[in-house]
Amino acid sequence: MPTKKTLIEEKLKESFSSIFEKDLLNEIIEMGEFKTLKKGETLIDIDDEMTHIPLLVEGVVKIMREDEKGDDIVLYYLEKGNTCAISFANCINRNKSMFRGVVTRDAEGVFIPVNMVGEWLKKYDSWRKFIIDSYHFRLIEMVESIDRLAFLNLQDRLYKHLIDKVKIAKDNTLIITHQEIADDINTSRVVVSRLLKRLENEGQITIRRNKIIVENLE
Repeated sequence: MPTKKTLIEEKLKESFSSIFEKDLLNEIIEMGEFKTLKKGETLIDIDDEMTHIPLLVEGVVKIMREDEKGDDIVLYYLEKGNTCAISFANCINRNKSMFRGVVTRDAEGVFIPVNMVGEWLKKYDSWRKFIIDSYHFRLIEMVESIDRLAFLNLQDRLYKHLIDKVKIAKDNTLIITHQEIADDINTSRVVVSRLLKRLENEGQITIRRNKIIVENLE
């Protein structure tokens, strides 16, 4: 049975050894807490106190924001090798979470105490670059989400959402219900079912029970 530190070391080296220098990896191994999360579990919720930052070593987490009606808007997804960069600003300023993170594929992560975030920014170049790059990529993804809401019709938004999920899953067969898609793009299941049928008639997808096969990927 591997010890806690051995387990963290193995998981970190698999995902982050090419990113972080050895001294930083050793500190993360010493300070980090390893956790497993099942699909459907909440990683962080709106107004939660920010006590730790996750380094995801397995799985997928959906990051969302509530609109004024209380509906969730999907901003981006975290995958293996990612962190929730937007939460760093909350940590440094000791603010509560403005986002909700829900596990969409069984996940594993190493959780870093928030008091180490600022210290490592000053101490390690690789940590600083990782945070800046993460923030940059997440910002681009949020802008793309806003663009889709503002400029794409609902069918285009739906198809783009399916393409994004295929890229994350690395599989063109998505195990997903119409209701789950409706929740993601903030519309009704009936509307999603109608639009999916239209996409199927156009040859873009094939619909199976609780499955959608995205066709003609380049």
